Amino acid sequence: MLFGYARVSTQDQDTDGQIAALKASGCELIFQEKASGGRWDRPELHRLLEQLRKGDVLVVWKLDRLSRSLKDVLLLMEKVEQAGAGFRSLNEVIDTTSPAGRMMMQIVGTFAEFERAILRERTQNGLDAARKQGRVGGRRPKLKKHQQEKIVNLVNSGQKNAADAARLFNVHPATVSRILQRDKIP
Repeated sequence: MLFGYARVSTQDQDTDGQIAALKASGCELIFQEKASGGRWDRPELHRLLEQLRKGDVLVVWKLDRLSRSLKDVLLLMEKVEQAGAGFRSLNEVIDTTSPAGRMMMQIVGTFAEFERAILRERTQNGLDAARKQGRVGGRRPKLKKHQQEKIVNLVNSGQKNAADAARLFNVHPATVSRILQRDKIP
C-alpha cells in the first residue's frame, strides 16, 4: 500500500498541492498535518509509521516535508526499513524500494551530513576569529558596566540586598547574583 504524508509548517499554508501530487502518484491513504519539520511531536507522522507493514511505501512530495533534520530523516528511514517498507520522495526522485534508490538515499544523506559538518566547522572558525578580535557572542548585557559596579557597591556596602538591587535596576535577581558572583572571582 502507498501511504502519503503531507506537511506544512504554519496554519496559513495548505497541503492541497502536496495532496494532489501524492494522489497522482497512487497513494491510497494520505496523512497530513500542520507542524514544523524540526519538531518530533507530529502525531500524524507517528500514526503513519505505526501502520507501515512489509511491502508498504511511505511517499512524500519533497524530502523536507518529512523532516528538516538529517538526523531525523535517517531515524525515520530506519523506522521505515524496520517495518519492511520503502520510501519514495517525488521531487528528489528517491525510491528506496530499489537497490539504486537505497544507494541514492545514502548518498543524499552522506552529502547532507558533510554539508552540516562543513557549516559547523565554518561557524566555529568564525566564532574563534571574532574572539581573537575581542568580540564576544551572546546576548548584550542588561546593565552597563557602571550599573553593574553600582550594584556591587550597594550590596557589598550593605546599603541594599541583592533582591532590592534587582528591583532598583529592574532586572531579575539572578542577573544580580551573576554580577555579584563574577565580582568575587579574582
